[in-house]
Amino acid sequence: MRLQRIMAVSKILSSHLPRMRRPNAFRQVSSVASALKNSPIFRTMGLIGGKWVEAYDHHTLQVNNPANGELITEIPFMGTLETNDAISAASEAFESWSKLTAAERSKYLRNWYDLIMTHKEDLGKIITLEQGKPLKEALGEVNYGASFIEFYAEEAKRVYGDIIPAPLGDRRLFVLKQPVGVVGAVTPWNFPLAMITRKVGPALACGCTVVVKPSELTPLTALAAAELALQAGIPPGVLNVVMGNAPKIGDALLASPQVRKITFTGSTAVGKKLMAGAADTVKRVSLELGGNAPCIVFDDADLDVAVKGALAAKFRNSGQTCVCANRIIVQEGIYEKFAEAFSKAVQNLQVGDGFTEGVAQGPLINESAVQKVERFLQDASSKGAKVILGGKRHSLGMTFYEPTIVTGVRSDMLLASEEVFGPVAPLLRFKTEEEAIQLANNTKAGLAAYLFTRNIQRTWRVSEALEYGLVGVNEGIISTEVAPFGGVKQSGLGREGSKYGLDEYLEVKYVCLGDMNRS
Repeated sequence: MRLQRIMAVSKILSSHLPRMRRPNAFRQVSSVASALKNSPIFRTMGLIGGKWVEAYDHHTLQVNNPANGELITEIPFMGTLETNDAISAASEAFESWSKLTAAERSKYLRNWYDLIMTHKEDLGKIITLEQGKPLKEALGEVNYGASFIEFYAEEAKRVYGDIIPAPLGDRRLFVLKQPVGVVGAVTPWNFPLAMITRKVGPALACGCTVVVKPSELTPLTALAAAELALQAGIPPGVLNVVMGNAPKIGDALLASPQVRKITFTGSTAVGKKLMAGAADTVKRVSLELGGNAPCIVFDDADLDVAVKGALAAKFRNSGQTCVCANRIIVQEGIYEKFAEAFSKAVQNLQVGDGFTEGVAQGPLINESAVQKVERFLQDASSKGAKVILGGKRHSLGMTFYEPTIVTGVRSDMLLASEEVFGPVAPLLRFKTEEEAIQLANNTKAGLAAYLFTRNIQRTWRVSEALEYGLVGVNEGIISTEVAPFGGVKQSGLGREGSKYGLDEYLEVKYVCLGDMNRS
């Protein structure tokens, strides 16, 4: 199956007013953009075999700032030919990179980590400029993204094999772990650094080489990270970056027998089609797909903790994360108190461009994202839900949207059944623990879930009953490089982060050594 339909789906996904930004904020953004263009890590061309290259036909694609619509720069509009060359470069580099000792690869990764942290400020500004999230969040993403490189620099030296007791005395049985080969990594726009390092870190640690296709909406962060990889001494061809014509790039990655694995973060619909496309060459596939995260607040929860946790789980990155609380399910005994306290907290969120001090919520990524939010709210309102806060485009214009709370939400509404990917918090009411679990599990997704309670027995019961890959208890931010990240059901395959993340890039080989007792 061709990827034109795949990437069409991906592109689609591509009163109480909060306080406003300063009037001169957009001028500030323009000056930041000008300054960044002089940064030693600011790159605007693709990376193939260690060389910065334009599209072979010289076609380009614009990268715009979502906060003001201004053109940041243009990037190459690459396609099949460039991708095939990147695959060839990665395949050639694999021959030597895979033969380095784990300690040598570890040193390269450690150098890369050090350089990322040295250039943390510029990386954070690039993220804010092209993605829109507040600078504080962007700097947090740099820390988070860099942590995967540091972690896998250490884990590279801990890829262990095994010795199996043989059933016959003249044999010895060994298990080796070897790198999969060339990896095609397709990454999203919402975390333009961390979603790359979470894949490339373990791949390089294991001895794989990579062709990265970042989102065309946020390619500059990927290119900056690749520049730092070169500065760290990582050999040419080990890390390649192509972007532009997403269907043609995707087709090339899927069709090539040299690419032995596809790793993807994005929507479930696109993931299913990538999975089907990988079948022709029987590639290994890792998929981190969409979510529909429930956030369950029990009567016995600490109200302040629940409000703080739900706020973080819902509104981080303007609600544009796959682990955002998509449904806040509140027990009837605390429902009114929670709704009131939560509304006050949301009301204090400052909306504006990400470079303004104190801003907690930036713009949505593009007009399609705003229209999706509006469609979901229209559906909910037509079925009896009530908007108690926000519910419309922000007076700042562009793709800014008011932080929104909706009550009276039911499971048959789009807000409860699908991922809104925006700053909208739907509140659902429940009576019993059993009902809460049923509501939470009533979805095809199974990525992240949250619950708030002070009852330790309930903590274990509900955590084990929830059909999700990640569960946060009394905490709204749970992602970390040392723990496995991934979903169940239609939220994906495989795990990223932690020691388990290495397994996604390793093949297990069994070796039987015979004739041990012959002279």
